[in-house]
Amino acid sequence: MGANTSQVSDLSENQSLLTLIGTESISDNDPFWNQLISFTFISPTSSGNSKLLEEAVIPLAKILIENNPRTGNFGALVRIFLGRTKELKISTECQDQLFIWQAHNTLFMIRCLLKVFIREMTEEELHLQFSYQERVPGSCDTGSKVLLEELMCNLVYLVVEVPLLDITYSILFESVTTMLVLLSYQLSHKEILRDGLIYRYLMKGRCLSLTSQLVKTLLYNFIRQEKCPPPATHIFEQQSEGGGLLYGLASGVASGLWSVFALGGAGSKPGLDQEQNPLPLSNQSLLLLLVLANLTDGPNNCPNPYRQAVTCFKNTQDTSSIPTEQHHTFQINFNSLYTALCEQQRSDQATLILYTLLHQNTNMRTYMLSRTDMENLVMPILKILYHVEDRNSHHVYMALIILLILTEEDTFNRSIHEVVLKNITWYSERSLTEISLGSLLILVVIRTIQFNMTRTRDKYLHTNCLAALANMSGQFRCLHQYAAQRIISLFALLSKKHNKILEQATQSLRGLRRADDSSVLPDYAQDLNVIEEVIRMMLEIINSCLSNSLHHNPNLVYALLYKRELFEQFRTHPSFQDIMQNLDTVIGFFSQRLEAAGTDLSVERVQEVIMKGAQTLPKDRLKKFPELKFKYVEEDQPEEFFIPYVWSLVFNSGVGLHWSPTGIELFSMDSG
Repeated sequence: MGANTSQVSDLSENQSLLTLIGTESISDNDPFWNQLISFTFISPTSSGNSKLLEEAVIPLAKILIENNPRTGNFGALVRIFLGRTKELKISTECQDQLFIWQAHNTLFMIRCLLKVFIREMTEEELHLQFSYQERVPGSCDTGSKVLLEELMCNLVYLVVEVPLLDITYSILFESVTTMLVLLSYQLSHKEILRDGLIYRYLMKGRCLSLTSQLVKTLLYNFIRQEKCPPPATHIFEQQSEGGGLLYGLASGVASGLWSVFALGGAGSKPGLDQEQNPLPLSNQSLLLLLVLANLTDGPNNCPNPYRQAVTCFKNTQDTSSIPTEQHHTFQINFNSLYTALCEQQRSDQATLILYTLLHQNTNMRTYMLSRTDMENLVMPILKILYHVEDRNSHHVYMALIILLILTEEDTFNRSIHEVVLKNITWYSERSLTEISLGSLLILVVIRTIQFNMTRTRDKYLHTNCLAALANMSGQFRCLHQYAAQRIISLFALLSKKHNKILEQATQSLRGLRRADDSSVLPDYAQDLNVIEEVIRMMLEIINSCLSNSLHHNPNLVYALLYKRELFEQFRTHPSFQDIMQNLDTVIGFFSQRLEAAGTDLSVERVQEVIMKGAQTLPKDRLKKFPELKFKYVEEDQPEEFFIPYVWSLVFNSGVGLHWSPTGIELFSMDSG
């Protein structure tokens, strides 16, 4: 940074930067500023290169922290940027690329310095760094304006008002990134921050009036998925030697700017970071949106306006009037948003925003459930669950909750069995040339349960998987043969586990009687209680399907009969006697039919007997049970989960951002 600088190693010797951080005040109208911000520097987009940059900036920033109370040069730098933001919109319309380039460079310098300031000082001390004034003639007095709030408002205004074009891509990205940096105090605090200067500026200050526009713009940045513009050459004509605004820099200055993302950072291979982060503005906008939407409500139950905006926006096709009590609402194209959500379910943040909209925005949820191409949304979620070994636990959990929310709706549970899919290549356990979306969903959820039983043993995951299956069970239709087999196979696995725990408990009891020690018994009792709860749930799921749609599911009846001996041991068990009555009735009814049909029956003949029998089994012979319905409810104080999760995504996925793990208090490095 600074005129002519192009490498990290040059920073400590750059004369312009040394003047900025030095002991002399620099007037706001000094030509020095124009020289300082006319530099070419390839902004890093990878965490590794960002680390190198920050390590080079830290000693310079520390000198500035020491000298700034006397010089006020940091405040002057901020005012130089603010002076340019007022004309950015006009500059964009006039294609004034030089002006935009210099404004970007100024903000980039501010962001790099802020990153270190926030690491080194409290919010109150940061505010002081903004408030120090230079004491020389010609200095600009901001009067009563608070410079930190002024910067934040200008960043919001810039994101909202400046159109996204090739020439503005870099400064819009830098604005979003600087806002993330300003909010990053949370990373160094274990407890959830519920107040603070920056928090108040966003929630109550002049930024408040732009809430809905900011949320809308960030969503559109996500929707548009704009790639960073390709490197341009000779954007500016080369200046005559020693003259012009560029202070003798060649036209390579411009190509350095417009390669901000495409060429990566110092020391990186060209093009590498673009492959890793091809959509930096989209990614960063989504992260900022999630951070804002998950800020806690203010004191005295003052609601978070950004969450309000996320939860109540409407479709552009919706012509109904907006209720007066709904604050910060706006309209957005639901079709475009739905398409982006379907296409981008590769990252945690895209899954988290989908969860947020499904759970909190009733307009968006109603729209999604009305779509006739629901497979476009469900398939990416199933792939997340299928590749559970490669995903962090939070991502798997959010994907599962999305399925649970969807299965709360009977229309969804019916429609997924009407969608027929061909050749599911990513499902490797068995060739699936043709299967309904509903049967595939069942297969993936059962696979997740089995993975959880053998690996993670997370009770929460079990509960939500079973709840999703239970919600669907009454609407099971034409289950694929393999899906029916897997339901019964899961029950077989649970039965085997149940017997094993019983055997272990019995052996321990015998040993303890001899040793006169009963301290180990409660562990087995707890394990037995958990496995019996799961077995009960599986029996209820099978029963629900048989009671509501037996004639639609001959494959499940076939699988049930084939493994009928599995259920013998549970007939007289006090925990399962009631639910076993219906299974006994079905097994007995069809067993008699098959015996009457003769011996050595082919598979086709057995299926024929089952299908005919299903039409004649009197429904009143099956005992009625309450409908299986589970609803997802967020736990109390959800911010204790979501705020660390969101910031872990910023930490791991923020483009061009690096934080030292040693300074992170909000979450552990191995969380998720």
